[in-house]
Amino acid sequence: MHASEVSTEFLLMGLISEEPASKTGFYNSGITIDRARTAVEALQERSRQADGSSLSSPAPELPFSRDAKRVFETAAEEARKLGHNYISPEHVVLALFSVGNVGAKQVIEKLGLTDGGKAIKDNARERLKGEGEVKEQRKKTVSGKEVTTKALDEFCRDLCEQARKKGMDPVIGRDKEVARVVQVLARKRKNNPVLLGEPGVGKTAIAEGLARAIVSGSLPDGSALPAFLEGKRVMALDLGLLIAGAKERGELESRVTNIIAEIRAAGNIVLMIDEVHMLVGAGSVSRSGGSGLDISNLLKPPLARGELQCIGATTLDDHRKYIERDAALERRFQPVHVAEPTVTEALQILHGLQDSYEKHHHCLYTPDAVEAAVTLSARYIADRQLPDKAIDLLDEAGSRARIAAHVARRDALSGGRPVADIVAPWLELQQVLEAKDEAIKEGLFEEAGLLREREVDMKVRLSGLPEEAPTVVTVTTADVEAVVSAWTGIPVQRMTQDDRERLSRMEPALKEKVIGQADAVGAVARAMRRARSGLKDPARPIAAMLFAGPTGVGKTELTKVLADQYFGDEAAMIRLDMSEYMERHTVAKLIGAPPGYVGYSEGGKLTEAVRRRPFSVVLMDEIEKAHPDVFNILLQILEDGRLSDSSGRVVSFKNTLIVMTSNVGSSVIAKGGGQLGFALPSEDGAEADRYARIRTLVLEELKAYFRPELLNRLDEIVVFKQLSTRDARTIAELLLNETRQRMATRGIGLQVTAPLMRLICQEGYNQEYGARPLRRAITRLVDDALSDAILGGQLAEGDVACMDVDAAGAVTVSAAQPGDVRILKSEIVDSSLLKKRADIIINA
Repeated sequence: MHASEVSTEFLLMGLISEEPASKTGFYNSGITIDRARTAVEALQERSRQADGSSLSSPAPELPFSRDAKRVFETAAEEARKLGHNYISPEHVVLALFSVGNVGAKQVIEKLGLTDGGKAIKDNARERLKGEGEVKEQRKKTVSGKEVTTKALDEFCRDLCEQARKKGMDPVIGRDKEVARVVQVLARKRKNNPVLLGEPGVGKTAIAEGLARAIVSGSLPDGSALPAFLEGKRVMALDLGLLIAGAKERGELESRVTNIIAEIRAAGNIVLMIDEVHMLVGAGSVSRSGGSGLDISNLLKPPLARGELQCIGATTLDDHRKYIERDAALERRFQPVHVAEPTVTEALQILHGLQDSYEKHHHCLYTPDAVEAAVTLSARYIADRQLPDKAIDLLDEAGSRARIAAHVARRDALSGGRPVADIVAPWLELQQVLEAKDEAIKEGLFEEAGLLREREVDMKVRLSGLPEEAPTVVTVTTADVEAVVSAWTGIPVQRMTQDDRERLSRMEPALKEKVIGQADAVGAVARAMRRARSGLKDPARPIAAMLFAGPTGVGKTELTKVLADQYFGDEAAMIRLDMSEYMERHTVAKLIGAPPGYVGYSEGGKLTEAVRRRPFSVVLMDEIEKAHPDVFNILLQILEDGRLSDSSGRVVSFKNTLIVMTSNVGSSVIAKGGGQLGFALPSEDGAEADRYARIRTLVLEELKAYFRPELLNRLDEIVVFKQLSTRDARTIAELLLNETRQRMATRGIGLQVTAPLMRLICQEGYNQEYGARPLRRAITRLVDDALSDAILGGQLAEGDVACMDVDAAGAVTVSAAQPGDVRILKSEIVDSSLLKKRADIIINA
């Protein structure tokens, strides 16, 4: 601005330009650097007009004006009054408002601060008061003496100081637990609570709640803080810092003894040790023993005498594994059990934390979104605890909505320009800022001043870029549902029109792949529609079905097609061949080996597969071959939708489809097929009656073989029919299509005549073995002949392979050009006619 001295107006601009890092409060009052610069320029212009002076070239070094010096002197006086040995931006702010009619005050008034900057001054005093209290608190002890806490400051984090600076989230719904901790701390001896609970239930938050209570002077339930807690400091020990770098023998023990000595001297320290079980064995050569000293032994005497007050936190498993085996250490701690909150309590916790996450993500959460974060996490995320999983879900939903809004806004501002062109000026500004900081570090102040001028010019230029009016990002239930789906792979979003159409087309789509089993397809489709519409029992699997029927009729194939159509991929099918579980001891393979056996840490084949992919089809093939003890495991899955593995972890089966296949009743179906005419054409009504009679007979056999409690837990028992000759021909066409697709990758078409199709069905269809021999027949009659023709040079890329049967019954392959081929889908081709016709007919 070509000024001849540094006046108070420029001090004001410097304070404002450091927002929000300095947090002096100007930004919250609506004063930005751009508004301040405009006001200062106007004031400078009026001053030059009044003096009749003109713009002058800037001097290399500008002196401070008289008013600016007065401001610094007043700021130094303010610092002395508060006992500070430094001048902070807050001291300068107070001085600017207390000194007489200086230029900075005129600028502030011009910017519309009608209250004389009361809010800004109160903010500065509050921040200075907090710093002073923290400083005093570090020195003062219960006896009023001042002690140094070098080791505590190095290896611990002051939770009370963090609470004063409002650097931690509020603690909601843990009034009883905090009161219990306070009660234990009030004891004369063994006044050391240890918080026990599963990971994520809020153990650390209870210690932070105690720190907030000490700072605020009242407990979470609103009652007054007990007198013995006044002036206490809650220090959280960082075990990583404590152990890190302790290379020499005895160095770790020395650190611990120094901490204990400082706590004993101060008398007002409550030590918080998260993951307290890690102290057991720390310092020794190994946890199994060694020549080093276990540092937990250093804590036992002061803990027993009441010289060291400690709050521990650990899980139930780790407490049992490490602390309970050391009876001397265990009796010095009083357990405080922290249970997982209910859904209602977790909802209250999230409402209490909502504001802090809204400020972080610059968004607003709808009430439905907060409720969905709790209910959906409780329903679909079974391996974690409330409220941790709900908080993470709410956090990531805010992140997702914020990023989506940023991308949409960037696209709107870009106007079709490449993103690189938009980002380039901001990257250049970042480089200037880094160069300026580097110049200041190296003492090149003249260069830093030039870079500062360039920075100001660039900020002015960038501030002129067009911007949208800031919009509030709203986080809805859809954002929460999308995050749950991303975590688990379970489609929990509300159904779109595409989803509705896909579900309504499910039966026809399944019938195209699974031939001759309309009843089975209908049962599966109904179960899928119930699950997706939200009407299934949320505590049980999607459905539990038993497919009974002879071999080769499509039981396993239907499960594969379902995994591909509804669950997204055939890999979503977890297949267990139950013939591998015929012995009693093989049951452990499903849930994992018990402790002490080989493979204990590897988990179970079934539980681990479902844990990694909770949205899947579990196929238990030939269930009748499994040992009866397997059925005991199935009962728990079918009734409660959960199963505990050998390590005690609970695996949720609530989003799985359980399918069991069985050949029990095959003889009944085979006899019924011969006597009742399953393979013969008949009226629909008569066919339905025959199927009902055979189904009744099969159910009787199932009841004789399986326990009633298992059958009663099944949603559907589907009896598969035997395949007719017509079904076999349709299946053969499907299998041939697979060969056509493989040939198409080589650029070769395929045409099969009716006589060859009849030969395939004749050799491949067997009522006893179902459709499985068809695949072998196609491999032998079609695939082998094609491979010989390709290797013999009869077929090349661009040809159409025409396959027929000669008079001797041998399969022949001839080549035709695509231009010579006319496609007729409905015409049945006979080999005798094919030789006489000039064009070749292909069933495409």
